Amino acid sequence: MASFKIKGGKKLHGQITPQGAKNEALQILSAVLLTSEKVFISNIPDITDVNKLIEILVDLGVKVEKLGKGSYSFQADQINLEHLSSDNFRDKGGRLRGSIMIVGPLLARFGEAAIPRPGGDKIGRRRLDTHFIGFEKLGAEFNYDDKNGFFQINAKELTGTFMLLEEASVTGTANIVMAACLAKGKTTIYNAACEPYLQQLCKMINRMGGKISGIGSNLLLIEGVDKLGGCEHRLLPDMIEIGSWIGLAAMTQSELTIKDVAYDELGVIPATFRKLGIQLERRGDDIFVPPQEYYEIESFIDGSIMNISDAPWPGFTPDLLSIILVVATQARGSVLIHQKMFESRLFFTDKLIDMGAQIILCDPHRATVIGLDRKSKLKPTVMTSPDIRAGVSLLIAALSADGESTIHNIEQIDRGYEDIEARLKAIGADITRFN
Repeated sequence: MASFKIKGGKKLHGQITPQGAKNEALQILSAVLLTSEKVFISNIPDITDVNKLIEILVDLGVKVEKLGKGSYSFQADQINLEHLSSDNFRDKGGRLRGSIMIVGPLLARFGEAAIPRPGGDKIGRRRLDTHFIGFEKLGAEFNYDDKNGFFQINAKELTGTFMLLEEASVTGTANIVMAACLAKGKTTIYNAACEPYLQQLCKMINRMGGKISGIGSNLLLIEGVDKLGGCEHRLLPDMIEIGSWIGLAAMTQSELTIKDVAYDELGVIPATFRKLGIQLERRGDDIFVPPQEYYEIESFIDGSIMNISDAPWPGFTPDLLSIILVVATQARGSVLIHQKMFESRLFFTDKLIDMGAQIILCDPHRATVIGLDRKSKLKPTVMTSPDIRAGVSLLIAALSADGESTIHNIEQIDRGYEDIEARLKAIGADITRFN
């Protein structure tokens, strides 16, 4: 198990560039299975979860060529469907929740797919119902082998239809879109997710010859086509990284420029950090965060305590609530953090309380943070990363604390953040990886 040793309390300075978006990568890489022609993708992050999915594609027979840093070509012209029943696939697919994304394109192109029960973060129950109900409405049948933990999905023919999704699941919408783009006839998806990464997938499919309209709204119209061709695609910068670096700058009183952020795709993220009193300035497509002696949490117009909660896009992404919570610990004022979408993501707060943070965990979904106003800095400690986002939040806390902290199980952080210690060292952080 790898760990980080962090000597905190130092002000950082310089520029940092966000990696390509992890959540977009898992969708886009799966979409290469929709065609036998070459697909070129750039800005792919070199992180564990993405590399695991590329391994699965290679095992399935996809020809993968690395063209440069973050740049690859993919050609799925000789897919081995028998690999789906192998122990190798059961092992790799079961350890990566993103492996569910290959089902839609395989079903669309070959009429069959299989997937072991996926793994991933331990942040609460994340249902697969939206995926499979959508496939069924398109004409597929699925069986679950409880003994082996395997889903088997088959369809003689997929036919377009109208569907109203029970939840605006991002991965569920993406999977259904990939299945529907090669189905016969027209598919209408209402209550579809409309995150920028889902928009990117739809635009890529259209460049491949697909016919998707309503992109950016919650009503998608998909005209099925007979086949799709190759294309080029570049991933957006990762909005979760961008939010993480904003929070890092605020907590460490640092001057930081975050480069090439695709600002227009960030939605309410900048405004949400401003609610905590954090100053940030748009400079072209960069974000400049100045050093701040203190930052004060806003209250609502009627004077009531600020409440920051997650919601499907264009609401605030749940992946950044843990960052918001950590940043609030050193703010002036109080805030209620309401994690609506996952019931276990706030349990890492006990580590922050050990560091001296004033947090009341009301229940699995809500935590009240009473800001310390920098009058009492967080104390260094030894902790363990429970998942990707909590791990980075604890890392930010450690970088702001005076003294030496240790974070174990940083493989969780590696799943979502590329070469994080080198990039932090480049802006002045004192961080060391050890086993």
